[in-house]
Amino acid sequence: MSTPGATSSSVSSLTPRWKYDVFLSFRGEDTRNNFTDHLYAALQRKGIVTFRDEEGLEKGESISPALLKAIEESRFAIIILSKNYVSSSWCMEKLAKMVRCRKETGLTILPIFYHVSPSDVRKQAEALYIHNSSDTILKEGKLLRDMMQLFVRTKTFTR
Repeated sequence: MSTPGATSSSVSSLTPRWKYDVFLSFRGEDTRNNFTDHLYAALQRKGIVTFRDEEGLEKGESISPALLKAIEESRFAIIILSKNYVSSSWCMEKLAKMVRCRKETGLTILPIFYHVSPSDVRKQAEALYIHNSSDTILKEGKLLRDMMQLFVRTKTFTR
């Protein structure tokens, strides 16, 4: 016979911990008004709860804690790697957060290479690391290696 406490405990353990099914990460100027809009609409039509940052950040602004929290509350992250993605410090900060969440919360990261090859993205990231080695996000060598391994090991979709 189960006790009332055991039943409520079992029910609470079944409560989903994810607020979003998918977190979309993209460089706004590259893909917001084309590929990202189409992908977002397709996910919505399928009933997939998707977080997409509607606001573009102005130069000098920092990423809001709410955006970083949305990454933590997502089950999957789709990264649309485009020509200028790696050169954006905000995109790299979000990517760093996603890589940490991959380890801490089990976030699944799915990269899409949009008009770039995986090797181009790796080269851009390596060059950015070399030229900005004082940047705290990129200075974490292990984190950069993890990001590079993600680009190498993950099955990729190229458009």
